[in-house]
Amino acid sequence: MKTLKFTLVSAIAFSMAACAGETANETAPEETAVTEEATPAGNIVEVAQGDDSFSTLVAAVTAAGLGTVLSGEGPFTVFAPTNDAFGKLPEGAVEKLTTEDVDTLTTILQYHVVEGAVDAATLTDAIAAGEGTHTVTTVGGGTFTAAIVDGAVVLTDAAGGTSTVTTTDIEASNGLVHVVDTVLMPQ
Repeated sequence: MKTLKFTLVSAIAFSMAACAGETANETAPEETAVTEEATPAGNIVEVAQGDDSFSTLVAAVTAAGLGTVLSGEGPFTVFAPTNDAFGKLPEGAVEKLTTEDVDTLTTILQYHVVEGAVDAATLTDAIAAGEGTHTVTTVGGGTFTAAIVDGAVVLTDAAGGTSTVTTTDIEASNGLVHVVDTVLMPQ
């Protein structure tokens, strides 16, 4: 639960003073604590749209026509590559995928999505139960392996590349987002 503190009387006094031409300091403030249920910022697409570091991902999701699916009921877990992660691809690859090879782009993006809300604790517990690794199945039917390396969750894709999870458990109304530093590649 998130607690927001604000000075209610000061806010009202300031508003009234602005209208009446008075100064806000003429009324003594009274601090009031108001609690509200913490709610996610929106669905997975809206969360990504709200963070500039995902602008390439948002453009790719739009080009692949996956916005509606990822805005749907879910729940989903998305291992979301940042702009820097997309920047590691060969020069011109993102443009080519978004304009000429949308089928491959769709396959790549689906490789980053898992059905259900898999939080960091669940993933690390699964890694521990799997004696150091855990196979993750994506919505596209592909798999990648998760392991803990030097205290970080590292994902190994079907092509043998690795990606580190840099931020976990970003809540959305229809699932979770984990930030990864490299685009995962399916077989």
